[in-house]
Amino acid sequence: MNETSRGAQVDLRGVSVRYANAATPAVHDVDLTIEAGTFAVLLGPSGCGKSTLLRTINRLVEPTAGTVLIDGGDVRDREVTELRRGIGYVIQAVGLFPHYTVAQNIAVVPQLLGWDRARIERRVDELLASIRLDPATYRERKPRELSGGEAQRVGVARALAAEPQVLLMDEPFAAVDAIVRASLQDEIARVHQEFGTTVVFVTHDVDEALRLADRIVVMHAGHVVQTGAPADILEHPADDFVRHLVGVDAQTRRLVAERPLIDR
Repeated sequence: MNETSRGAQVDLRGVSVRYANAATPAVHDVDLTIEAGTFAVLLGPSGCGKSTLLRTINRLVEPTAGTVLIDGGDVRDREVTELRRGIGYVIQAVGLFPHYTVAQNIAVVPQLLGWDRARIERRVDELLASIRLDPATYRERKPRELSGGEAQRVGVARALAAEPQVLLMDEPFAAVDAIVRASLQDEIARVHQEFGTTVVFVTHDVDEALRLADRIVVMHAGHVVQTGAPADILEHPADDFVRHLVGVDAQTRRLVAERPLIDR
């Protein structure tokens, strides 16, 4: 966790989500605190409720019960568009505007917030440098001129552009190959360290979770079944489900979890 964090604390208190006509809740009675500046990973199999839980934070999904707080403020007390402009959001399908340049894509939210042009220009260059894309080379490129990995990096930069305190990432690297994925993992870890944003990251990939997380939140059938540091999850799985999720390679994975990524 970044010791000079500019991130916000996220609290979920008794959060449940039941979709219309569903026999069981997608998320059931979740109590969870993510401290400011933490890189928290929601880990579990497809359908366990992790993406649904993530989306309650920016109100893409409204809880049927419970409360979501950011730095103590109920997200329902804020106008939804204003709330989302203050929360970065990155998904697997990057969704860059195809007719905008890279710089224009990154500048979208700062422009909506009324930042002056000089501040936006500085922020675009700062973020491109942070994700290791040379501003002079990439500023004027269109999304079609980017590789998949470059486009995903620009998506991360766009999500960080307005200096959000919270960054939500929903399986952001699932669509790229293993080599690019490892590179992107390194980049987001380094960017997290640099900016101190609170990150909530969804994945079903145990190795990705171990590589990135300060704290892992294991979910199963809509419930949080265990939270803890990566090494704690490996050393002391809470039940047979977590033990099976970690798998037979727990010893090897323990070495990965204990190896610093960037300077964790």
